[in-house]
Amino acid sequence: MDNAVGTPRTAAGTVALVAGATRGAGRAMAVELGRAGATVYVTGRTTRESVSEVGRETETIEGTAELVDAAGAATGGAGIAVPTDHLDPGQVRDLVGRIERERGRLDILVNDIWGGDNHVEWDRKMWEHDLDKGLRVLRLGIDSHAITSKYALPLLIRGKGGLVVEVTDGTDESNSGYRRPFYYDLAKAAPIRMARALGEELAEYGCTAVCLTPGWLRSEYMLDTAFEVSEENWRDGCAKDPHFAISESPVFVGRALVALATDPRVARWNGRSLSSGGLAKEYGFTDVDGSAPDAWRYIAEVQQAGRPADVTGYR
Repeated sequence: MDNAVGTPRTAAGTVALVAGATRGAGRAMAVELGRAGATVYVTGRTTRESVSEVGRETETIEGTAELVDAAGAATGGAGIAVPTDHLDPGQVRDLVGRIERERGRLDILVNDIWGGDNHVEWDRKMWEHDLDKGLRVLRLGIDSHAITSKYALPLLIRGKGGLVVEVTDGTDESNSGYRRPFYYDLAKAAPIRMARALGEELAEYGCTAVCLTPGWLRSEYMLDTAFEVSEENWRDGCAKDPHFAISESPVFVGRALVALATDPRVARWNGRSLSSGGLAKEYGFTDVDGSAPDAWRYIAEVQQAGRPADVTGYR
């Protein structure tokens, strides 16, 4: 992958923590950072010995670390799996302590922690929604990010140029309306505000905070469970929902992250909410099929507008 002036994007020598790298966007972001040469600490709750409440035993942090190693074979990138429950302050403190002992620095923090979909009662009003499940959604989507930043940021600000990436579902613009139900709306709006607030607090240290969202992500769950397809034949899923044609592979948001992480002018985005499709226009990267899907614009202008599915001009 090249940048605007045609030189390879490299993150060689940088140290990254991708919190929530078991699957989906987190896994892809870790792998793409490794491909660019970074040392990547990958964390999550599902390991080869223990499965989290998400209940998907096929994706583990060890598996992610191995993919990072393979992707970084030619660039020196490496993956290090550290089992971590990011709602446990002690575990997060120990994780950051390990990074400090082993590397002495932290250049990139990616807060991609989630795992709350199983607790969301999608068709319930706030007062009908199970309270314990709703509060768990907030803990997973908000508290986990705050706890991780609390312990990781003191290490990150030791060097200028550090980057914090809050990951969510939707942009500031697309989340300006109601992303039902109640608890999901709060959990997905919060990282946007976190990036804005951290951008204010980190600027004096020469560091940058942004919020990044993929579009309609072809995660492992979306492929094998929601649409019963694979990455190889994903277009068959359009028979179930024609708008699935705008979907993107996790690699796309991984490339968006690398573009940010290797941009010497990344501070111009400080506090902003960014999307993979929007950044593709800025940096010139593509998805694995050579296209550049602009999912959020498509969702607003085509899907939500009730127009027939047609991705012409959107990917």
